Amino acid sequence: MTHGNAPAAPEPPAPPGPGGRPSRSTLVVTAHAGDFVWRAGGAIALAASRGEKVTIACLTFGERGESAKAWREGRKLDEIKAIRREEAEKAAAALGAAVRFFDAGDYPLTATAELTDHLVTLYRETQPDVVLTHPTEDPYNGDHPAANRMALEARVLAQAIGYPGEGEIIGAPPVFYFEPHQPEMSGFRPEVLLDITEVWETKRKAMECLGAQQHLWDYYTDLAVRRGVQLKRNAGPNLGLAHKTMAEAFMRPYPQIAKELA
Repeated sequence: MTHGNAPAAPEPPAPPGPGGRPSRSTLVVTAHAGDFVWRAGGAIALAASRGEKVTIACLTFGERGESAKAWREGRKLDEIKAIRREEAEKAAAALGAAVRFFDAGDYPLTATAELTDHLVTLYRETQPDVVLTHPTEDPYNGDHPAANRMALEARVLAQAIGYPGEGEIIGAPPVFYFEPHQPEMSGFRPEVLLDITEVWETKRKAMECLGAQQHLWDYYTDLAVRRGVQLKRNAGPNLGLAHKTMAEAFMRPYPQIAKELA
């Protein structure tokens, strides 16, 4: 299966942050239209609330494998794509992020040189300080590891001065894997717990934009509560955390670089 239209033309650079410094940039590479909301909506909303630029690369609309409700209603493929696109646009706007659609076709999402090349261009355009994507394993959905492989390959290629294409080469932005739907079956360890309490209502609003997957609203609300409990358990007794702390979990595939241990 070959991918469809290339993403939209590059957007103008983000405005400078405080003190004239360039705004930090986050790039989210996600397989389907809803993945970025369930798994990283809090991280996205937090970054956006700090004035950072967040760009979501949505490789597919999840039109075949994650739109069962629309298929049962008798919708056609193009109509389902339009529904999922509108949902994802509303969710991204609620979180404060921009979203690019690649229309690469899901179930299966197939890696191609052309698709990876488009991701390289996006890396060089957005110059990310942080990359969020799927982990390497998911026995229930092969599209997620496929997105991971392309995200990591494009990150390496975008650093290579000899790789053809527009834009400046990038550095080596840290990568965080967001939590899969079945973490215990996907080799996922919650190595990083992110406090999203202050933006939880924003994430929940974005979740409610995804009517095609309404059955997941409560699941990911409960998950945020559980990860919040773990965050408090690992944060010490006197940090002033909210009584009901909400959190998201992430893994790091590359070493953390630091000048002190914390």
